[in-house]
Amino acid sequence: MTATADAVVLGAGIVGAACADALAAAGLRVAIVEPGVIGGGATAAGMGHVVAMEDSAAELALTRYSRDLWHRLAPQLPPEAEFDAAGTVWVAAGHEEMDEVRRLAGSYTAGGVAAHILDSADLAAAEPNLRSGLAGGLLVPGDIVLYAPCAARWLFETAIRRGASLVPQAAAALEPGSVRLADGSRVSAGATVCATGVWAASLLPAAAVRPRKGHLVITDRYPGWVRHQLMELGYSKSAHGNAAESVAFNVQPRRTGQVLIGSSRQLGNDDPRTEAPILRRMLDRAIAFMPALARLSVIRAWTGFRASTEDKLPLIGPCPGCDGVYLATGHEGLGITTSLATAQLIAAMVLGRPAAIDPTPYLPARLERQASHA
Repeated sequence: MTATADAVVLGAGIVGAACADALAAAGLRVAIVEPGVIGGGATAAGMGHVVAMEDSAAELALTRYSRDLWHRLAPQLPPEAEFDAAGTVWVAAGHEEMDEVRRLAGSYTAGGVAAHILDSADLAAAEPNLRSGLAGGLLVPGDIVLYAPCAARWLFETAIRRGASLVPQAAAALEPGSVRLADGSRVSAGATVCATGVWAASLLPAAAVRPRKGHLVITDRYPGWVRHQLMELGYSKSAHGNAAESVAFNVQPRRTGQVLIGSSRQLGNDDPRTEAPILRRMLDRAIAFMPALARLSVIRAWTGFRASTEDKLPLIGPCPGCDGVYLATGHEGLGITTSLATAQLIAAMVLGRPAAIDPTPYLPARLERQASHA
């Protein structure tokens, strides 16, 4: 049996759900192929931050655009999405790191992102549970924390209300103009969007993504214990480096009063079980910045797998050599942040419309160019 649609979206994590909603909002008949839980996978395993990041001009452009879209969407989100414009504080451990704070502040300001430098006293007042003696930090007030599984579910349900349909099957193969499903049936469409995260490469070898394992821990409820998302200045180096294993201080408040503690990165490890050695390293790193964390009760630890790329930018756009197929994967730890921007870029490409930002840095074709110059 063959069903028909204008567009098929593979995957209903937060990126796939956002793509389905954007395409349905444009008036297309959308089929969402998802055999599992809506908002499961990496979406359910992530920290839920929406943060402007500036490791490159392309990353800042995408994250700023998407963060703006989240702010615009906020009044429509249900309370269960726990939208909280808590802001981020980048923490400088020593005075030499204040040079990086000043550089980062200038880069954010030039990129249209508000940021405020904090001295040692400002930092202590903003976050009393940080250890004493820290040099200062940078407050980025527009950053957001939300509960991503519920946000993804809301985007999915909004797409359904716009006329999209759910196909509760796994995609077995992509064929010209159609998707073959696990039961042998097909969905034909003019456009197919592959938003299956780390599984994209199993369907499309051109999707050069690799899984990167991460651990997270959440505590019992301690309302007001942490007020902002807190990240050490070395977080970006840890998150985007190529070390086999790394940890960095990253603590996040939840609307429930819980404290979410990260983060770790592991390449070449496909075991989904939690691992005590790296979990201990991650917690020790967090406790070094917030010693009183050691007194909080941890109630759960878990892992997830992020889809990463060699150049640290996502794959958004036409898949080389696959007519009518678009990739929306490779977001690493920024899939929740950039989901809405990814969806708008995909919708613009599918519909042949101008995009709000230049999509060139994220196009999958860049990987072929990089390979040819290697």
